[in-house]
Amino acid sequence: MNQPFRPKVQGAIPTSAEGESSGTQGRHRRAGEAEAGAWMAFASIVGFWLVYFVLATARALVADLPAQGDMLLRRAIVTLAAMALTGLLYALLRRFEAARTGKLLTIAFAASIPLAFAYATVNYIAFYGFPIAEHMDMSFDKPGGEELYRTDPASVISASALEWYFFIAAWAVMWVALSYSAKVRAFEREAAELRQAAQASELRALRYQVNPHFLFNTLNSLSSLVMRHRNDEAEQMILNLSTFFRASLTREATENVPLSEELRLQLLYLDIEKVRFPERLVVKVAVPASLGDALVPALILQPLVENAIKYGVSRSQRPVTVTIAADQVGDKLELWVRDDGEASPTHAEAGCGVGIANVEARLRASYGDAADCVAGRPSAGGWLVRLTMPMMRA
Repeated sequence: MNQPFRPKVQGAIPTSAEGESSGTQGRHRRAGEAEAGAWMAFASIVGFWLVYFVLATARALVADLPAQGDMLLRRAIVTLAAMALTGLLYALLRRFEAARTGKLLTIAFAASIPLAFAYATVNYIAFYGFPIAEHMDMSFDKPGGEELYRTDPASVISASALEWYFFIAAWAVMWVALSYSAKVRAFEREAAELRQAAQASELRALRYQVNPHFLFNTLNSLSSLVMRHRNDEAEQMILNLSTFFRASLTREATENVPLSEELRLQLLYLDIEKVRFPERLVVKVAVPASLGDALVPALILQPLVENAIKYGVSRSQRPVTVTIAADQVGDKLELWVRDDGEASPTHAEAGCGVGIANVEARLRASYGDAADCVAGRPSAGGWLVRLTMPMMRA
């Protein structure tokens, strides 16, 4: 065989079956994302402050400080108050979550200032505003662990707020990062859905591009039979044409079909063409029974068989054999359509025509780089097209 040419096959994503309307799906998705975001915020707030609670308690235990029970209760109250204040910060950030990330971070840093003072006030009241065991060192509940200094409450609260500001702002930054990550995932999901919808539309257009082309040729042939008063043959062609369209149009355009069904449709088509070329068209099928349940795009062979008839059979003065073959090579399915007609330059150009372009586009939309299309002229003459695609079974 001479060196064949390889139409380029680009990457794409396989289509999926259509479900409910996109509008309803979008509303359900947004509601689910909002609920998931709320749970994510709740979990991060609780986890964030529980880490503080556990670390502060562990530090007190290691230091063997007095009044552990009393301090544990006060620390628990402060932790719950901190969770509530952080919840307010989340509610504020949620109102601006559609803003750009830079603006959202600016709001987060600004809102953390009053919350840090509010937390420092609660912390001061819990630890310094109530009677406590004598000789008790409370410095372990202050970030940095400085010795408790005796001064006015405003100074203590201000110093504590400065230290806790970075702790609260750290949660805000973490939430903004989680929110941004969720937005990216949502965007990627929507982009994938749009790609799938576009590919489904492309497959429909390509699928229905086949049938009108075939119908045009068949009606021309039918007209010729009627004009020649070959009524019996015309009637048989009409019956075969009706059966072909009934079988080929009952499936969704984007659906794959078993190879056995695809072969049945092609044999129906070839029966129609045999009425036109009773002496010149010879059909040969070489497909193992074990591959009957292999899935292929519906009517993927139709343009190739049409080309074999148009360029091989119709232009030959001798019998021409059209062969449809299949084989499994590793995890790939190979399909072959070959005719042994005259390999004229016009015939060779068929590989670049609408038919092969249709097949190439459908393979690209269905399988991406996992599929391949090779056409060329065998050394023995004629024309051959080989399709390679992933092996999938019904």
